[in-house]
Amino acid sequence: MSTTTPLLAVDGIGIAFGGVRAVDNVGFTARAGEVFSIIGPNGAGKTTLFNLVSGVYTPKAGSVHLSGEPVTALEPNRLAERGLSRTFQNLQVFFRMTARENVMVGRHLREKRGLLAHLLALPSTGRQNRESAEIADALLARVGLSAQADIPAANLSYGALKRLEIARALAAEPKALLLDEPAAGCNPVETEEIEKLIRKIADDGVAVVLVEHDMKLVMRISDRILVLDQGRVLAEGSATEIRSNPKVIEAYLGTHGTREANLALD
Repeated sequence: MSTTTPLLAVDGIGIAFGGVRAVDNVGFTARAGEVFSIIGPNGAGKTTLFNLVSGVYTPKAGSVHLSGEPVTALEPNRLAERGLSRTFQNLQVFFRMTARENVMVGRHLREKRGLLAHLLALPSTGRQNRESAEIADALLARVGLSAQADIPAANLSYGALKRLEIARALAAEPKALLLDEPAAGCNPVETEEIEKLIRKIADDGVAVVLVEHDMKLVMRISDRILVLDQGRVLAEGSATEIRSNPKVIEAYLGTHGTREANLALD
């Protein structure tokens, strides 16, 4: 785990819907090379927090800094340009496109061609397309999907689609990557593949912020864990500290969750 200055810093962020505070005064930091996980019961505000950080929602309070620069309420495409990418809980894949084409879509913010060059089919456009395809192939190899590059996304397994989404998010060259339940709906083999992939991404220097319900995965992979309950921070600490915290056990883990957490660490 990195000990450098936080890449992503969220301070006192909050939002209310219809008078209900969905996220209330939440703050955290994530450093390069770190897996920082956010857990909590359904309705705790985890995805809402992601939406605030990634520009989908505009916070009513608090701030977000990326690489030390204020980015609060910037639009998602502007955030992606500055180095923050995310995946979503529900698949956001173009099913008629091939795996390679899906990843190339995620590359467009890093492409340098202009609209005129594209309309005129200038040589620079062809070079840019070839470069983007090469980068897409490298990312597909990184997530274990090289053999599926030319296959329509509709024909991929669910676990492969989850990894494809991560590859597409990586195409924007993020400094910080937000993963919203990347293992949801996956079988144990697929979950293990995603777990290894997340660890590799962090080891390459990306700050990974993870929302996930699979306690085995969370406890094995996380450098630090934040627990949300009813939109507020309940606890923060290492996996060992979180699994033994009485408040966390009562509000979220319960007997079964604690057993799963202990199995992951024992």
